[in-house]
Amino acid sequence: MRNSIALRRTATATAFMAAVLAGTAVMPVRAQELADDLAQAREALATAWSQAPLSFTTATFTTGPARGFGDYTPRADAAFAADEPINVYAEPVAFGYGDQDGLVSVALVVGFELRNTTGQILASNSDFARLTAKTRHPVREFPASLSYRFDGLTAGDYVLVTHFDDAHSDKSASFSLPFSVKAAQ
Repeated sequence: MRNSIALRRTATATAFMAAVLAGTAVMPVRAQELADDLAQAREALATAWSQAPLSFTTATFTTGPARGFGDYTPRADAAFAADEPINVYAEPVAFGYGDQDGLVSVALVVGFELRNTTGQILASNSDFARLTAKTRHPVREFPASLSYRFDGLTAGDYVLVTHFDDAHSDKSASFSLPFSVKAAQ
């Protein structure tokens, strides 16, 4: 029985290849169905994107600035020297879009709070960075690579709260990353 199934598959594949080589294959109909399915999936993604709250698929400390979307090296630990820069990589999703000079624009305003473990705010800035992009089509992969330097921190535990406000919608979101500063040696 297995041999007869294999022979039928081989015969079908051979007939299909002959049709392709002869230019009579009927694949364009199936290709159009797949293209239509992709268009529907894109529409469903756009609807879900616009209705979802701003959030993050990734938010982590890194060994240095990211080189692009997903192109970062996660840090092995969250213990920093007092004079060391603190690099953070995040991937926001469900942000809004604007129209700027006929292009689709993304504009996120980033703020932060540096807190101790009791929640006391030691430093903050509501307009620390502005992340923007202008493209011909809405982008879904938008990297946020941030670098912080806090002078005068003593050895101990802290929490870095990073807040994003979307300039093209009323959406906002935050993430918190606990870290420690090592004692000077």
